[in-house]
Amino acid sequence: MSVESPSVPSAASPAPEAEAPPDREMSLPIMLVLALVVGIVAGLGAIVFKYLIAFIYNLAFYGELSLHLEPNAYGAPSPWGMGIILVPVIGGLVVVWLVRSFAPEAKGHGVPEVMYAIYHQNGNVRGVVALVKSLASAISIGTGASVGREGPIIQIGSSFGSTFGRALGLVRHQKITLLSAGAGAGIAATFNTPLGGVLFASEVLLPEISARTFLPVVVATATSTYVFRLAMGIESAFIVPLGGLPEGAAVNGAELLLAAILGAVMGVAAWAFVKLLAKSEDVFEQSNLNPYVQNVIGMTAVGVMGYLFLSWTGHYHIYSVGYATIQDIISGADMTVAVLIMLFVGKLVATCLSLGAGASGGIFSPSLFMGAALGGAVGLIGNTVLPGAGLTMETFAIIGMGAMVGGATSAAMTAIVMIFEMTRDYEIILPLVLAVAIAIGVRRSLTLADIYTIKLRNRGRPIPTDRTTNMFMVQPVTEVMSKTFEILPGAMTVSEALKRIDVETSRVILTDGNRITGFVRFGTIPYRADRFATQTLDDIGSSEFILASTVHNLNTVITRMNRRNRSYAIVVSETRGVPRPEDIAGVISREELANAVVRNHYG
Repeated sequence: MSVESPSVPSAASPAPEAEAPPDREMSLPIMLVLALVVGIVAGLGAIVFKYLIAFIYNLAFYGELSLHLEPNAYGAPSPWGMGIILVPVIGGLVVVWLVRSFAPEAKGHGVPEVMYAIYHQNGNVRGVVALVKSLASAISIGTGASVGREGPIIQIGSSFGSTFGRALGLVRHQKITLLSAGAGAGIAATFNTPLGGVLFASEVLLPEISARTFLPVVVATATSTYVFRLAMGIESAFIVPLGGLPEGAAVNGAELLLAAILGAVMGVAAWAFVKLLAKSEDVFEQSNLNPYVQNVIGMTAVGVMGYLFLSWTGHYHIYSVGYATIQDIISGADMTVAVLIMLFVGKLVATCLSLGAGASGGIFSPSLFMGAALGGAVGLIGNTVLPGAGLTMETFAIIGMGAMVGGATSAAMTAIVMIFEMTRDYEIILPLVLAVAIAIGVRRSLTLADIYTIKLRNRGRPIPTDRTTNMFMVQPVTEVMSKTFEILPGAMTVSEALKRIDVETSRVILTDGNRITGFVRFGTIPYRADRFATQTLDDIGSSEFILASTVHNLNTVITRMNRRNRSYAIVVSETRGVPRPEDIAGVISREELANAVVRNHYG
């Protein structure tokens, strides 16, 4: 049967206005090729970004021109002495100028802006964001702001994916797919975690999970990781010493019990992080101070904190991404519970101050840092209470990393898989899964918003808290359509039709005797008795509909309505020829679609 709306309008219908050319929809194989390009660019972007951070860090801390930087090793104290306090301030002032002058979206940790673009801006992220974000974030991280590098590369990758999609004139869902593919590819390359990148895009960004969205993300993340590994090597982000995690029995009861306790602790810690970061951003924004003054206040505090840690422990610790401290903890460094707790508190405060004062960078690395510090402290306490039970600082530092990331971001599978990819130790999976699940549950019981969505919620532009599959889309159209309709000849006068129908409830379908020619919705037409006295139904009818079959599901109908820019579907019984009036089974309009949505969520 034909499934398109009639191409010939009624004789009295006005000529349609010229429409803008529709967006282009690519086939899945072409989308995979485009995702390959996005992955290559994201991988190269991660490499350039890493070297840019190294260049700025060496220049800012040591006055040297060098691209060498080992992020997992402590650097020597800066020759500036107490002058190091001013380095984050100077870097922050440059960042504020860049962001205010060229791309306000580059402020902060980036992921909320990407989510905002997906849900409220049709997947459009300006191309200039990639350039400004990369430079601003490299300066923030390189000069000591307590932020991570994954947020920037997510925004950089998504900016290229969105710009690429717009340049090709792609439809909205394919722009969003390339945007998400770029984001996932960026985080995959940054941490050398291809599976984690796929899951991040799926859990945090993609509004829809299907073959048409998932496969391009897989291609992009795999490609970006390969490109990054060609240049930077295949080593995992953090090195877990051999024997660092006890293998013991298949299930260590004490370890599982402490993992559950740690999950609850991390849930509270994640809640504190979400709330304090949101509060910090609000306080700075509502202070009515000049943005440059805000930066001086916030980054001076960060600078002082870093210098105090140097004086106390011999290392800056809370400056920049903090990978060296994370590596130190999971390698079993000689640290006390007090030091670990102070590291957690210091990183929490420094991150909130940095982002609140206008720094540009992510929250993923700070979450790993806080999780390692607090998890390590819980591990040490557990070992003291239950000596000989196999409870170590290293084990619970790694579990804490996953629990803090999961609790703060709500991305459970991303946290679990990325920690596994970073450490490559399967023995940790069972307690890790338990801790992550409990952390997210505790945090959600305290606040539904996570570290990404709370910013959008406070702006008054929230996104769904639970982004789940819309099961109502698979309903047969026969369960959704209205069967209250009248079939009338288009030549009938309006006055005669009004005597035969209930205007409030009846849908009117027009025919010429043999074919379906249009429909009338009286509720949308202003009533004028003098006009209706002479007009026919054809005169006031519309041919802007599609024909759907009773064997279709709702997803098929909505997809075709969207492509044809229609708001009305006439459902007919399956037939081999052109559908006739007697084949009509029902109608679907905006009212039926709205009812289907309401029944799905509240029925």
